Amino acid sequence: MKTFPLLFLAPFALSLSAVSQEAAAPKPLRAGIVGLDTSHVPAFTKLFNDPEAEGDLAGITVVAAYPGGTDMPASRDRVAKFTEQVREMGVEIVDSIPELLGKVDVVLHESVDGRIHLQEAREIFKGGKPVFIDKPVAGTLAETIAIFELAKKSGVPVFSSSSTRFGAGLVALEGNAELGDLMGATTWGPCSYQPGTPDLFFYAIHGVEALYTIMGPGCETVSRVKGSVHDQVTGTWKDGRFGVYRGILKGKADFGATAYGSKSIIQVAESPSYKLLCQQIGKFFRTGVPPVSEEETIELFTFMEAADESIRQGGKAVALSEVLERAKVEAAKLVP
Repeated sequence: MKTFPLLFLAPFALSLSAVSQEAAAPKPLRAGIVGLDTSHVPAFTKLFNDPEAEGDLAGITVVAAYPGGTDMPASRDRVAKFTEQVREMGVEIVDSIPELLGKVDVVLHESVDGRIHLQEAREIFKGGKPVFIDKPVAGTLAETIAIFELAKKSGVPVFSSSSTRFGAGLVALEGNAELGDLMGATTWGPCSYQPGTPDLFFYAIHGVEALYTIMGPGCETVSRVKGSVHDQVTGTWKDGRFGVYRGILKGKADFGATAYGSKSIIQVAESPSYKLLCQQIGKFFRTGVPPVSEEETIELFTFMEAADESIRQGGKAVALSEVLERAKVEAAKLVP
């Protein structure tokens, strides 16, 4: 048998190792941000731009950002501060969405004011790049539906979610043998409102997203009682289960959930995790596969808009199907 000197084999082995490492390394992706008026912006940038980032966070770098901003106090009063923070992190600040699209591979749509999301999405989707839309998807249910329709027409992969959805405790409830069959759930968390959008769109969405993480889609009616201390929304699912969200307006305001099962009752208390959300965003940017379906996202926004309709009707139960059909008619007018 023919043998080879070790000195000859060593460079060959090193070459194979280098090829293997190159194949394993993810393709670098340049990320851009639209909207610099939320604390998510510096937090997400820090996670993606960490030189020690691993797994689904690795290889994605925020390189450019467009400040945007509106007259909403939560936007107007914070955009300058967060713009300066990301500038100090080495991110280039640009003057327009088209300019941003020429510099990036993927987009984080972060504008805190959902009322301008549809307007901005029209420009963002022209780039044909995968987009994560931070909560809320839009300022109304009709605009939410329109954004998803525009994304499909543009061939753009898109998803939206609160960071609460990916909490380890909530995720562990699915198929939990100790819990048994899921009989219902209650979630709670801090609640505040912003004029111009449905009440639950702004901050209560975190608790509603957690509720849907546990219950899944299938809610048929929603009723709501809005008080000075708590804001409570009760959904009845098609199989008769109840899903309840309690928004905390005053007093201790932690995030949490209770799942009621056939074998036990399990309570989960965990704060939203930006890291877990960004890991899902990173995976989505590379695969184009949304971790949350369009259908479920639209239903939970229907749930929240139906909650406003319930208040207008004195707390009566409102059918999600009726709210959704009206919104679809309006959405059709918004999609060219």
